[in-house]
Amino acid sequence: MSRDFAVWAPRAGTVELQAGGARLPLRGTDDGWWRLADTAAVPEGEADYGYLLDGEDRALPDPRSRRQPDGVHGLSRTFDAGAHPWQDQDWVSPGLGGVIYELHIGTFTPEGTLDAAAGKLDYLAGLGVDYVELLPVNAFNGTHNWGYDGVLWFAVQESYGGPAAYQRFVDAAHAKGIGVIQDVVYNHLGPSGNYLPRFGPYLSSGSANTWGDSVNLDGPGSDEVRRFIKDNVLMWFRDYHVDGLRLDAVHALRDERAVHILEEIAAATDACAAELAKPLFLVAESDLNNPRLIESRGSNGYGLAGQWSDDFHHAVHVNLTGETSGYYADFAGLGALEKVLQDGFFHDGSYSSFRERHHGRPINKERVAAHQLVVCTQNHDQIGNRAAGDRLTGSLGYGQLALAAVLNLTAPFTPMLFMGEEFAASTPWQFFTSHPEPELGEATSAGRLKEFERMGWDRQTVPDPQDPGTFRNSKLDWTEPETGDHARMLELYKRLIRLRKEHPELTDPDFAAVSVQTDQDAGWLILHRGPFAICCNFAAESRVIPASGTVVLATDDGAAFTAASAAGSEAGAATDGTGAFDGLVLPGHSAAIVRSEAAG
Repeated sequence: MSRDFAVWAPRAGTVELQAGGARLPLRGTDDGWWRLADTAAVPEGEADYGYLLDGEDRALPDPRSRRQPDGVHGLSRTFDAGAHPWQDQDWVSPGLGGVIYELHIGTFTPEGTLDAAAGKLDYLAGLGVDYVELLPVNAFNGTHNWGYDGVLWFAVQESYGGPAAYQRFVDAAHAKGIGVIQDVVYNHLGPSGNYLPRFGPYLSSGSANTWGDSVNLDGPGSDEVRRFIKDNVLMWFRDYHVDGLRLDAVHALRDERAVHILEEIAAATDACAAELAKPLFLVAESDLNNPRLIESRGSNGYGLAGQWSDDFHHAVHVNLTGETSGYYADFAGLGALEKVLQDGFFHDGSYSSFRERHHGRPINKERVAAHQLVVCTQNHDQIGNRAAGDRLTGSLGYGQLALAAVLNLTAPFTPMLFMGEEFAASTPWQFFTSHPEPELGEATSAGRLKEFERMGWDRQTVPDPQDPGTFRNSKLDWTEPETGDHARMLELYKRLIRLRKEHPELTDPDFAAVSVQTDQDAGWLILHRGPFAICCNFAAESRVIPASGTVVLATDDGAAFTAASAAGSEAGAATDGTGAFDGLVLPGHSAAIVRSEAAG
């Protein structure tokens, strides 16, 4: 545990450490760092401390605080990250490409803690997921929050259990054969408890993004800001043994330097992986559709392992729900899904009607593997940013939900599930906050309401984010996986994940090994993966799909091969050249995975 109590505060004329009731002067250096001359002045063991700038009487929390037991406005507390007796020496991360399970600690369990989430690891291991991806856990003001209002990036939220509980969770996950990906936010800070500007030029004044002032990545003083970010990245890998990081909204990182911050932290991650002799990876959330993020640095890319592809979500969502408003407008029709499955992006230089301009660029399929794109049919954004926070279960039946599952888990990309999706959870996942400041809470509630009224939503359908009931309503109901279609859906997800593990053709990341057939009029699509044909019927009525072989999985018991005499007039009927009918009857809103007989 470092006890040098060093802090970067180039804007301060004097800095004192408040610890144990004493005020201890720090010594400044030309580079803006202040350090305690006599570390023995602070007694051994845990210490509550803060920094007093320019003679002020109120101590501010440490920008690199590891614990905030009294909230983000209180004193920091030291934490010995090396005290945990790690038991994961035999854990080997499979690297990016396995099934990811996105969860929010506060709503995953009734208790909403890391220890309670660890109690569900047997369930997740039984499901077969390879990674859990935790929504941000860094310290925020209040008791509950999505996590994207964090202000102390090095501290684990105390209401979740704090840093020691986080270490216990990762150790327990690794013991169950499950890796951990942590969602981190480097593009903005929350509205309450952000004292970084008091210490130094962490933010760029006058340079704003969607959430406020941008982080200073390329202005005066940005060397230390970038170091702050890199040190945070390495903290998760070294002190908490996480396997990967998901980088939030990297399109909001404003950086004009020759070496982009993403390239810099990717290089630092690779160096750390070599040092620790274990796979480590970064996945970016980006709406830029720019494959440069995942191109190697040798090819003038940033060298990230992966990035989210929202285009897959949009294409599946539109073809299942029929919604075509806003950014969904361009994704109508099976042709959009066909393009995404074969090319990774839909907008790869094409015109985006939502943006009113051309968007994206093509993926070089010789240099980029399909598994570098992380895809989903539901996630925290696509659910929580709907007015009512409704999941697909709010509008779709079992058949369509099953179609979504099949597509997500058999596509050539890295699939991600959102907690509860696997059992068709009926609970919403809404936008919730717990800002203690009345004015901030009122502004958040009013802003949310105004935003959706402008989009034409009935204000009665928009829950108040500050209402504690909004948070409670978003918690999973763990009685559901044991009943009815919930249990049926859970079994389907388990079977699909098992098939991925048993048949490497279903995880082949080579774009060249993917081909797609569609019939827009009939409403069916076939995704070819080696010997497997993933047959999907989006129509409400049964269709005959031109496929042959053995059905290894069907979402509807009515799926069956039929003779020409029985179904020769069905849409999509085909023959093998001898007059014998060769087709699969799929009931409406269903899917089947067929293995070619020729494959043996």
